[in-house]
Amino acid sequence: MSAAPRLSTLLAPPLAALLLAGCDADRPASTATRPAPAASAAAPSSVGASPAPPPDADRSYARPAADRVVAIGDVHGDLAATRAALRIAGAIDAADRWVGGKLVLVQTGDELDRGDGEQAIVDLFDRLATEARAAGGAVYALNGNHEVMNVQLDFRYVTEGGFKDFEDAPGLDASGPHLAPVPPPARARAAAFVPGGLYAKKLAARDVIIAVGDTVFAHGGVLPSHTRYGVARINREVRAWMEGKAPPPAVVTAEDSPVWARLYSSDPPPSPGSNACAALDQALAAMSAKRMVVGHTVQRNGITSACGDKVWRIDVGMASHYGGKPAALEIAGDTVRVLTSEPSEPSELKKPAGDKVENKKGVSGEKK
Repeated sequence: MSAAPRLSTLLAPPLAALLLAGCDADRPASTATRPAPAASAAAPSSVGASPAPPPDADRSYARPAADRVVAIGDVHGDLAATRAALRIAGAIDAADRWVGGKLVLVQTGDELDRGDGEQAIVDLFDRLATEARAAGGAVYALNGNHEVMNVQLDFRYVTEGGFKDFEDAPGLDASGPHLAPVPPPARARAAAFVPGGLYAKKLAARDVIIAVGDTVFAHGGVLPSHTRYGVARINREVRAWMEGKAPPPAVVTAEDSPVWARLYSSDPPPSPGSNACAALDQALAAMSAKRMVVGHTVQRNGITSACGDKVWRIDVGMASHYGGKPAALEIAGDTVRVLTSEPSEPSELKKPAGDKVENKKGVSGEKK
């Protein structure tokens, strides 16, 4: 007898399109049925050929500079790895309470999928944002491609535990008739993430792209085409969609969107003078920024930089699904350091080939 299909297989994009069509007859199904871009998706051939876009007039995505900014990458449903990364950052104590003071913490998306602790992780970052604000700091969790996929009701990367995870979410109503096509074990998750749902609204409060001082943060990467479209406009349109007020904007579901782009994350890293680095320079100039920090593409040897340290790639595959070790990136003025252990447990880092690195215990990075 053949094995029963996984629930995530039953909830492939065609069913997602059916559900979304039932929620909003005007919502195009094509965005939900689009296959996930392959990891090796190529960048548009013209990416470095366009003239530099003018500075974006709407800078509502920009946050004030801070003395210390720490970024952590993809955590994919692994609560233990999330806690470890937050402790490495100096953000929480053993009881998960904010101890970062005026620290600004950025999580670059992909809290969802591939693990079973997603509800707790989303709720943890929401609570820490409140605690940090009261202490004079800030926590900014961004939306990545897996947050976008879940609001599209594309559940291909959800674990069996992930379907059960939202059954106890307070205030969640999974009995609506629009959820009738969903297999019963998945209805709670669908109710949580359908546009306008409880957790979709939580994600709607998050941005896709932000800048803190002179550093830009995004899950996949900001391309010149995104700055021409408008960074603040992308954030607004994604927010309206997740709140259930508008269809999903094509700019965030496209293969070269800010949550899917991999232009700056190749292995070997792009070097100054390449098309990728030329595109990076254009995007940074349009946002009046010095560097960019991205996740999305696992760096098997730890956090790396490219394009003369103008882009830092911080997805280290720390979730148990990938087996990497937690790490964080610290930016303090013009000093950028990689943190790989809690402050009380320093460790030596190897120098990645081609990077400009300080050889210090527990840290590596650029100093200009």
